[in-house]
Amino acid sequence: MSDAHLSDKLTKEDVVRLMADPSPATRADLAVKLAHNFDDSSLTETERRMAEEIIRVMAQDAVVRVRQTLAENLKGNPKLPREVALTLARDVEAVAIPVLSVSEVLTEQDLVEIVRSGGEGKHTAIARRPTVPASVADALIESASERAVAALVANEGAQLGEKSLGRVIDRFGESESVQEPLVHRSRLPLTIAERLVAVVSEKLQNYLVVNHELPPKVAADVILQSREHATVTLVSGENDEAALERLVVQLVRTRRLTPSLLVRALCMGDIAFFEMAVSYLANVPLTNTRLLIHDAGRLGLKSVYEKARLPSALLPACRIAIDVLKETPFDGEERDLERHRRRVIERILTQYEDLAPDDLNYLLDKLGDLIRPAA
Repeated sequence: MSDAHLSDKLTKEDVVRLMADPSPATRADLAVKLAHNFDDSSLTETERRMAEEIIRVMAQDAVVRVRQTLAENLKGNPKLPREVALTLARDVEAVAIPVLSVSEVLTEQDLVEIVRSGGEGKHTAIARRPTVPASVADALIESASERAVAALVANEGAQLGEKSLGRVIDRFGESESVQEPLVHRSRLPLTIAERLVAVVSEKLQNYLVVNHELPPKVAADVILQSREHATVTLVSGENDEAALERLVVQLVRTRRLTPSLLVRALCMGDIAFFEMAVSYLANVPLTNTRLLIHDAGRLGLKSVYEKARLPSALLPACRIAIDVLKETPFDGEERDLERHRRRVIERILTQYEDLAPDDLNYLLDKLGDLIRPAA
Protein backbone atom coordinates (compact mmCIF):
# COMPACT_ATOMS: atom_id res chain seq x y z
CA MET A 1 0.00 0.00 0.00
CA SER A 2 1.65 3.22 -1.13
CA ASP A 3 2.39 6.21 1.11
CA ALA A 4 0.90 8.58 -1.46
CA HIS A 5 -2.63 7.61 -0.59
CA LEU A 6 -2.31 6.55 3.02
CA SER A 7 0.24 8.87 4.57
CA ASP A 8 -2.39 10.81 6.50
CA LYS A 9 -3.72 7.73 8.24
CA LEU A 10 -1.98 4.41 7.76
CA THR A 11 1.79 4.74 7.29
CA LYS A 12 4.92 2.65 7.14
CA GLU A 13 5.58 3.81 10.66
CA ASP A 14 2.37 2.10 11.74
CA VAL A 15 3.58 -1.14 10.22
CA VAL A 16 6.98 -0.77 11.88
CA ARG A 17 5.29 -0.11 15.23
CA LEU A 18 3.10 -3.18 14.75
CA MET A 19 6.14 -5.36 14.10
CA ALA A 20 7.96 -3.95 17.12
CA ASP A 21 4.92 -4.05 19.40
CA PRO A 22 2.33 -6.54 18.11
CA SER A 23 0.14 -5.98 21.17
CA PRO A 24 -3.69 -6.00 21.04
CA ALA A 25 -3.71 -2.21 21.61
CA THR A 26 -1.43 -1.64 18.61
CA ARG A 27 -3.50 -3.97 16.42
CA ALA A 28 -6.69 -2.21 17.54
CA ASP A 29 -5.21 1.17 16.57
CA LEU A 30 -4.23 -0.27 13.22
CA ALA A 31 -7.79 -1.55 12.73
CA VAL A 32 -9.17 1.98 13.22
CA LYS A 33 -6.75 3.50 10.71
CA LEU A 34 -7.37 0.70 8.24
CA ALA A 35 -11.13 1.17 8.50
CA HIS A 36 -10.79 4.91 7.88
CA ASN A 37 -8.56 4.31 4.87
CA PHE A 38 -11.05 1.83 3.48
CA ASP A 39 -13.39 4.76 2.80
CA ASP A 40 -10.73 6.59 0.78
CA SER A 41 -12.05 6.97 -2.76
CA SER A 42 -8.56 7.68 -4.07
CA LEU A 43 -7.32 4.15 -3.39
CA THR A 44 -6.21 2.26 -6.46
CA GLU A 45 -7.73 -1.13 -7.19
CA THR A 46 -4.54 -2.83 -6.08
CA GLU A 47 -4.48 -0.88 -2.81
CA ARG A 48 -8.13 -1.68 -2.14
CA ARG A 49 -7.52 -5.40 -2.66
CA MET A 50 -4.59 -5.20 -0.26
CA ALA A 51 -6.74 -3.38 2.28
CA GLU A 52 -9.44 -6.04 1.94
CA GLU A 53 -6.92 -8.80 2.57
CA ILE A 54 -5.66 -7.07 5.72
CA ILE A 55 -9.27 -6.65 6.90
CA ARG A 56 -9.93 -10.35 6.30
CA VAL A 57 -6.90 -11.24 8.40
CA MET A 58 -7.89 -8.85 11.18
CA ALA A 59 -11.45 -10.24 11.18
CA GLN A 60 -9.85 -13.51 12.30
CA ASP A 61 -7.66 -11.91 14.99
CA ALA A 62 -7.46 -13.95 18.17
CA VAL A 63 -8.21 -10.93 20.38
CA VAL A 64 -11.87 -9.91 20.66
CA ARG A 65 -10.97 -6.25 21.19
CA VAL A 66 -9.26 -6.09 17.77
CA ARG A 67 -12.21 -7.71 15.97
CA GLN A 68 -14.67 -5.50 17.87
CA THR A 69 -12.76 -2.34 16.91
CA LEU A 70 -12.77 -3.44 13.29
CA ALA A 71 -16.52 -4.15 13.40
CA GLU A 72 -17.40 -0.84 15.05
CA ASN A 73 -15.43 1.14 12.46
CA LEU A 74 -16.64 -0.78 9.41
CA LYS A 75 -20.26 -1.53 10.45
CA GLY A 76 -21.86 0.98 8.09
CA ASN A 77 -19.35 0.80 5.25
CA PRO A 78 -21.10 -0.25 2.02
CA LYS A 79 -17.78 -1.43 0.54
CA LEU A 80 -17.15 -4.01 3.23
CA PRO A 81 -16.92 -7.43 1.54
CA ARG A 82 -19.99 -9.49 2.34
CA GLU A 83 -18.00 -12.50 3.50
CA VAL A 84 -16.15 -10.29 6.00
CA ALA A 85 -19.44 -8.83 7.22
CA LEU A 86 -20.76 -12.38 7.67
CA THR A 87 -17.64 -13.41 9.55
CA LEU A 88 -18.10 -10.51 11.94
CA ALA A 89 -21.87 -11.10 12.22
CA ARG A 90 -21.29 -14.74 13.20
CA ASP A 91 -18.71 -13.75 15.81
CA VAL A 92 -19.36 -13.26 19.52
CA GLU A 93 -21.97 -10.62 20.38
CA ALA A 94 -19.46 -7.86 21.17
CA VAL A 95 -18.15 -8.14 17.60
CA ALA A 96 -21.39 -9.04 15.81
CA ILE A 97 -23.84 -6.52 17.25
CA PRO A 98 -22.37 -3.37 15.60
CA VAL A 99 -22.51 -5.03 12.18
CA LEU A 100 -25.93 -6.62 12.70
CA SER A 101 -27.38 -3.28 13.83
CA VAL A 102 -26.75 -1.31 10.63
CA SER A 103 -24.78 -3.11 7.91
CA GLU A 104 -26.53 -3.00 4.56
CA VAL A 105 -24.06 -5.50 3.13
CA LEU A 106 -25.85 -8.39 4.80
CA THR A 107 -28.75 -9.87 2.82
CA GLU A 108 -32.16 -10.93 4.10
CA GLN A 109 -31.01 -14.54 3.89
CA ASP A 110 -27.91 -13.71 5.92
CA LEU A 111 -30.00 -12.10 8.64
CA VAL A 112 -32.48 -14.98 8.76
CA GLU A 113 -29.57 -17.41 9.14
CA ILE A 114 -28.16 -15.32 12.02
CA VAL A 115 -31.60 -15.26 13.66
CA ARG A 116 -31.78 -19.06 13.53
CA SER A 117 -28.33 -19.54 14.98
CA GLY A 118 -27.84 -16.49 17.21
CA GLY A 119 -28.83 -15.53 20.71
CA GLU A 120 -30.87 -12.76 22.29
CA GLY A 121 -28.25 -10.03 21.83
CA LYS A 122 -27.97 -10.66 18.10
CA HIS A 123 -31.74 -11.01 17.77
CA THR A 124 -32.31 -7.67 19.47
CA ALA A 125 -29.70 -5.94 17.30
CA ILE A 126 -31.42 -7.23 14.15
CA ALA A 127 -34.84 -6.25 15.52
CA ARG A 128 -33.64 -2.66 15.94
CA ARG A 129 -32.20 -2.23 12.44
CA PRO A 130 -33.49 0.85 10.57
CA THR A 131 -35.49 -1.52 8.36
CA VAL A 132 -36.38 -5.13 9.04
CA PRO A 133 -37.74 -7.05 6.00
CA ALA A 134 -40.83 -9.20 6.49
CA SER A 135 -38.92 -12.50 6.19
CA VAL A 136 -36.46 -11.44 8.89
CA ALA A 137 -39.26 -10.14 11.13
CA ASP A 138 -41.13 -13.44 10.81
CA ALA A 139 -38.00 -15.40 11.73
CA LEU A 140 -37.60 -13.24 14.84
CA ILE A 141 -41.24 -13.63 15.80
CA GLU A 142 -40.98 -17.41 15.60
CA SER A 143 -37.75 -17.93 17.49
CA ALA A 144 -36.58 -14.78 19.29
CA SER A 145 -37.04 -13.97 22.96
CA GLU A 146 -39.64 -11.69 24.51
CA ARG A 147 -37.08 -8.85 24.75
CA ALA A 148 -36.13 -9.10 21.08
CA VAL A 149 -39.75 -9.29 19.89
CA ALA A 150 -40.61 -6.26 22.03
CA ALA A 151 -37.80 -4.38 20.28
CA LEU A 152 -39.13 -5.55 16.92
CA VAL A 153 -42.70 -4.35 17.41
CA ALA A 154 -41.36 -1.04 18.75
CA ASN A 155 -39.48 -0.54 15.47
CA GLU A 156 -41.60 1.34 12.92
CA GLY A 157 -39.10 0.25 10.28
CA ALA A 158 -40.04 -3.40 10.79
CA GLN A 159 -42.35 -4.84 8.12
CA LEU A 160 -45.04 -6.47 10.23
CA GLY A 161 -48.15 -7.68 8.46
CA GLU A 162 -51.44 -8.75 9.96
CA LYS A 163 -50.46 -12.43 10.25
CA SER A 164 -47.10 -11.55 11.77
CA LEU A 165 -48.69 -9.30 14.40
CA GLY A 166 -51.21 -12.03 15.16
CA ARG A 167 -48.37 -14.44 15.77
CA VAL A 168 -46.78 -11.91 18.14
CA ILE A 169 -49.99 -11.93 20.19
CA ASP A 170 -50.09 -15.74 20.05
CA ARG A 171 -46.61 -15.95 21.60
CA PHE A 172 -46.48 -12.90 23.83
CA GLY A 173 -50.06 -11.67 24.21
CA GLU A 174 -49.77 -11.66 28.00
CA SER A 175 -46.43 -9.83 28.05
CA GLU A 176 -46.70 -6.16 28.98
CA SER A 177 -43.24 -5.50 27.56
CA VAL A 178 -44.56 -6.60 24.15
CA GLN A 179 -48.09 -5.22 24.54
CA GLU A 180 -46.98 -1.64 25.13
CA PRO A 181 -44.87 -1.10 21.98
CA LEU A 182 -47.43 -3.07 19.98
CA VAL A 183 -50.25 -0.79 21.10
CA HIS A 184 -48.08 2.24 20.31
CA ARG A 185 -47.42 1.26 16.69
CA SER A 186 -48.58 3.97 14.30
CA ARG A 187 -51.11 1.73 12.57
CA LEU A 188 -52.73 -1.55 13.53
CA PRO A 189 -54.98 -3.81 11.42
CA LEU A 190 -58.53 -4.12 12.74
CA THR A 191 -58.15 -7.73 13.78
CA ILE A 192 -55.03 -6.94 15.79
CA ALA A 193 -56.59 -3.91 17.50
CA GLU A 194 -59.62 -6.00 18.44
CA ARG A 195 -57.46 -8.76 19.92
CA LEU A 196 -55.44 -6.24 21.88
CA VAL A 197 -58.53 -4.69 23.43
CA ALA A 198 -59.25 -8.11 24.87
CA VAL A 199 -55.84 -8.70 26.46
CA VAL A 200 -54.08 -5.45 27.33
CA SER A 201 -54.15 -3.67 30.66
CA GLU A 202 -56.50 -0.78 31.41
CA LYS A 203 -53.69 1.71 30.86
CA LEU A 204 -52.95 0.34 27.41
CA GLN A 205 -56.63 0.02 26.54
CA ASN A 206 -56.91 3.73 27.18
CA TYR A 207 -53.97 4.48 24.89
CA LEU A 208 -55.31 2.13 22.24
CA VAL A 209 -58.60 3.96 21.91
CA VAL A 210 -57.09 7.43 22.26
CA ASN A 211 -54.53 6.58 19.59
CA HIS A 212 -57.46 5.82 17.31
CA GLU A 213 -58.85 9.28 18.05
CA LEU A 214 -61.81 8.08 20.06
CA PRO A 215 -63.91 10.42 22.24
CA PRO A 216 -63.16 10.42 25.98
CA LYS A 217 -66.54 8.84 26.74
CA VAL A 218 -65.66 5.78 24.72
CA ALA A 219 -62.18 5.60 26.26
CA ALA A 220 -63.79 5.57 29.71
CA ASP A 221 -66.10 2.79 28.56
CA VAL A 222 -63.16 0.69 27.44
CA ILE A 223 -61.35 1.19 30.74
CA LEU A 224 -64.46 -0.24 32.41
CA GLN A 225 -63.90 -3.39 30.32
CA SER A 226 -66.68 -2.73 27.81
CA ARG A 227 -65.04 -4.77 25.08
CA GLU A 228 -67.99 -4.58 22.71
CA HIS A 229 -68.08 -0.81 22.75
CA ALA A 230 -64.37 -0.68 22.09
CA THR A 231 -64.63 -3.15 19.23
CA VAL A 232 -67.39 -1.21 17.53
CA THR A 233 -65.47 2.02 17.89
CA LEU A 234 -62.38 0.47 16.36
CA VAL A 235 -64.33 -0.44 13.20
CA SER A 236 -66.13 2.91 13.03
CA GLY A 237 -66.01 4.22 9.48
CA GLU A 238 -64.09 1.18 8.17
CA ASN A 239 -65.22 0.28 4.64
CA ASP A 240 -62.44 -2.09 3.60
CA GLU A 241 -64.42 -5.27 2.93
CA ALA A 242 -61.41 -7.57 3.27
CA ALA A 243 -60.46 -6.06 6.64
CA LEU A 244 -64.04 -6.27 7.90
CA GLU A 245 -64.36 -9.88 6.78
CA ARG A 246 -61.17 -10.87 8.60
CA LEU A 247 -62.44 -9.14 11.73
CA VAL A 248 -65.80 -10.92 11.54
CA VAL A 249 -64.10 -14.30 11.10
CA GLN A 250 -61.91 -13.59 14.10
CA LEU A 251 -64.87 -12.50 16.23
CA VAL A 252 -66.79 -15.65 15.31
CA ARG A 253 -63.79 -17.86 16.09
CA THR A 254 -63.35 -16.24 19.51
CA ARG A 255 -67.11 -16.16 20.17
CA ARG A 256 -67.17 -12.40 20.44
CA LEU A 257 -69.55 -11.70 17.55
CA THR A 258 -72.58 -11.29 19.81
CA PRO A 259 -76.04 -9.96 18.92
CA SER A 260 -75.50 -7.01 21.25
CA LEU A 261 -72.30 -6.18 19.36
CA LEU A 262 -74.27 -5.98 16.11
CA VAL A 263 -76.89 -3.73 17.72
CA ARG A 264 -74.15 -1.48 19.04
CA ALA A 265 -72.63 -1.29 15.57
CA LEU A 266 -75.92 -0.23 14.05
CA CYS A 267 -76.59 2.32 16.75
CA MET A 268 -73.21 3.87 15.99
CA GLY A 269 -73.95 3.93 12.28
CA ASP A 270 -71.57 1.15 11.25
CA ILE A 271 -73.81 -0.44 8.67
CA ALA A 272 -70.88 -1.95 6.72
CA PHE A 273 -69.82 -4.04 9.73
CA PHE A 274 -73.42 -5.15 10.33
CA GLU A 275 -73.81 -6.18 6.69
CA MET A 276 -70.57 -8.17 6.72
CA ALA A 277 -71.42 -9.91 10.00
CA VAL A 278 -74.94 -10.88 8.90
CA SER A 279 -73.61 -12.08 5.54
CA TYR A 280 -71.12 -14.35 7.29
CA LEU A 281 -73.56 -15.66 9.90
CA ALA A 282 -76.29 -16.31 7.31
CA ASN A 283 -73.85 -17.72 4.75
CA VAL A 284 -75.34 -15.41 2.13
CA PRO A 285 -73.17 -13.47 -0.37
CA LEU A 286 -72.50 -9.91 0.76
CA THR A 287 -74.20 -8.33 -2.27
CA ASN A 288 -77.37 -10.34 -1.66
CA THR A 289 -77.23 -9.60 2.05
CA ARG A 290 -77.12 -5.87 1.37
CA LEU A 291 -80.12 -6.11 -0.96
CA LEU A 292 -82.11 -7.97 1.68
CA ILE A 293 -81.12 -5.65 4.54
CA HIS A 294 -82.06 -2.55 2.55
CA ASP A 295 -85.17 -4.06 0.95
CA ALA A 296 -87.92 -1.45 0.77
CA GLY A 297 -90.33 -4.10 2.06
CA ARG A 298 -90.23 -5.55 5.55
CA LEU A 299 -89.39 -9.15 4.70
CA GLY A 300 -85.85 -8.84 3.31
CA LEU A 301 -84.18 -7.89 6.58
CA LYS A 302 -86.33 -10.38 8.51
CA SER A 303 -85.40 -13.29 6.25
CA VAL A 304 -81.61 -12.75 6.28
CA TYR A 305 -81.71 -11.87 10.00
CA GLU A 306 -83.44 -15.15 10.81
CA LYS A 307 -81.10 -17.09 8.54
CA ALA A 308 -78.22 -15.63 10.57
CA ARG A 309 -79.93 -17.10 13.67
CA LEU A 310 -79.97 -13.80 15.51
CA PRO A 311 -82.45 -13.30 18.41
CA SER A 312 -85.87 -12.15 17.24
CA ALA A 313 -86.17 -9.83 20.24
CA LEU A 314 -83.52 -7.54 18.78
CA LEU A 315 -84.87 -7.43 15.21
CA PRO A 316 -87.04 -4.33 15.90
CA ALA A 317 -84.04 -2.45 17.25
CA CYS A 318 -81.96 -3.37 14.20
CA ARG A 319 -84.76 -2.31 11.83
CA ILE A 320 -85.12 1.07 13.54
CA ALA A 321 -81.39 1.72 13.45
CA ILE A 322 -81.29 0.97 9.71
CA ASP A 323 -84.35 3.15 9.07
CA VAL A 324 -82.85 6.07 10.98
CA LEU A 325 -79.62 5.79 9.02
CA LYS A 326 -81.56 5.88 5.74
CA GLU A 327 -83.66 8.85 6.84
CA THR A 328 -80.89 10.95 8.35
CA PRO A 329 -77.43 10.10 7.04
CA PHE A 330 -74.45 11.69 8.72
CA ASP A 331 -74.24 15.37 7.82
CA GLY A 332 -70.61 15.93 8.68
CA GLU A 333 -71.51 18.65 11.16
CA GLU A 334 -70.18 18.76 14.70
CA ARG A 335 -71.30 15.81 16.85
CA ASP A 336 -73.38 14.27 14.05
CA LEU A 337 -72.43 10.78 15.25
CA GLU A 338 -73.71 11.54 18.75
CA ARG A 339 -76.96 12.94 17.34
CA HIS A 340 -77.41 9.81 15.24
CA ARG A 341 -76.93 7.54 18.24
CA ARG A 342 -79.48 9.46 20.29
CA ARG A 343 -82.03 9.35 17.47
CA VAL A 344 -81.65 5.60 17.15
CA ILE A 345 -82.04 4.89 20.87
CA GLU A 346 -84.95 7.33 21.27
CA ARG A 347 -86.78 5.67 18.39
CA ILE A 348 -86.17 2.23 19.83
CA LEU A 349 -87.52 3.25 23.22
CA THR A 350 -90.49 5.32 22.05
CA GLN A 351 -91.79 3.53 18.94
CA TYR A 352 -91.57 -0.06 20.11
CA GLU A 353 -93.58 0.02 23.31
CA ASP A 354 -94.47 -3.63 22.83
CA LEU A 355 -90.93 -4.70 23.65
CA ALA A 356 -91.01 -7.01 26.64
CA PRO A 357 -89.72 -5.40 29.86
CA ASP A 358 -86.72 -7.73 29.95
CA ASP A 359 -85.80 -6.80 26.40
CA LEU A 360 -86.20 -3.11 27.13
CA ASN A 361 -84.01 -3.41 30.20
CA TYR A 362 -81.47 -5.28 28.13
CA LEU A 363 -81.31 -2.45 25.60
CA LEU A 364 -81.17 0.15 28.34
CA ASP A 365 -78.32 -1.69 30.06
CA LYS A 366 -76.35 -2.09 26.86
CA LEU A 367 -77.10 1.16 25.11
CA GLY A 368 -78.68 3.58 27.57
CA ASP A 369 -75.44 5.50 28.04
CA LEU A 370 -75.70 6.60 24.43
CA ILE A 371 -78.96 8.44 25.07
CA ARG A 372 -77.16 11.13 27.03
CA PRO A 373 -75.10 13.73 25.16
CA ALA A 374 -71.34 13.25 25.34
CA ALA A 375 -69.69 15.11 28.16
